Amino acid sequence: MQTLHMSLTVLAFLIVLALVFDFMNGFHDAANAIATVVSTGVLKPQTAVAMAAAFNFIAIGVFHLKVASMIGKGTIDPHVIDHYVVFGALVGAIMWNVVTWYFGLPSSSSHALIGGLVGAAVAKAGTDALVASGLIKIILFIVLSPLLGFIFGALMMVIVSWLFVRSSQRTVDRLFRRLQLISAAMYSLGHGGNDAQKTMGIIWMLLIAAGVSAPADPLPMWVVISCYSAISLGTLFGGWRIVKTMGQKITKLKPVGGFCAETGGAFTLFLATALGVPVSTTHTITGAIVGVGASRKMSAVRWGVAGNIVWAWIFTIPASAFAAAIAWWFGTMIL
Repeated sequence: MQTLHMSLTVLAFLIVLALVFDFMNGFHDAANAIATVVSTGVLKPQTAVAMAAAFNFIAIGVFHLKVASMIGKGTIDPHVIDHYVVFGALVGAIMWNVVTWYFGLPSSSSHALIGGLVGAAVAKAGTDALVASGLIKIILFIVLSPLLGFIFGALMMVIVSWLFVRSSQRTVDRLFRRLQLISAAMYSLGHGGNDAQKTMGIIWMLLIAAGVSAPADPLPMWVVISCYSAISLGTLFGGWRIVKTMGQKITKLKPVGGFCAETGGAFTLFLATALGVPVSTTHTITGAIVGVGASRKMSAVRWGVAGNIVWAWIFTIPASAFAAAIAWWFGTMIL
């Protein structure tokens, strides 16, 4: 990667912009972590977001930085990276996040960022700028993450139903109201561990492009702390418009269903983060919620609502890529 002539002001601006995206990621995806625990009445919204934010940050001591490495070095050719590409990618992703947040659609901040990177890189250097192996893995998990969430969520629901088949509804509700605190914490841990690292990867590639860090250098600790802090603060302020869609419009959840959905989603996030794959926490928890509903009966799922969410997923990467390409061109004029 060639070292770029980039002013300290531009570098600082882009780092702040990346942290703004990280904050919005937490803000936008807060619903994923708290929707089930709030909609089942286990926690009040303010308590739920505080717990989710805390476990977003605690993830700093749990997960290796494999996802950050994938974003920073495994999606687009490092030689193409410059401040214009990073600017375009971030602006494209932020614009799509704002649009979907406004309409209450639980789209993927992760795939908005991937789409932004692809759009800005292709605008600069064409499709040769893309790293096929990394993007294929990410695209594969666009399908696998909700599918795994669905399978784990449904499987957990079936296992729990068999284990507690002779228990009264009151006993089950009381037990799983407590257990859902653990499952919500696990999901928030996985959310922070996977999503915060995506912004770390962006800042990492920016620092390498600017010559501040060498490609073989480890990710600076101040970047790690800043990104975990930003996503935690975003979660703390919360994306309330999306909570109702995730928590009740897809299927009606009780504490036992909320526990199974969160646990199934957490397992999926832990697996993906261990493999270094940046997945969508939105896709994952939606798949798990649908799996829980479908395990009871297919009619328990509002497939029309789920279909609208899927359309938002389909449009995320091309829409954010298009916005990023325009932002890249605009960035070349002003930066």
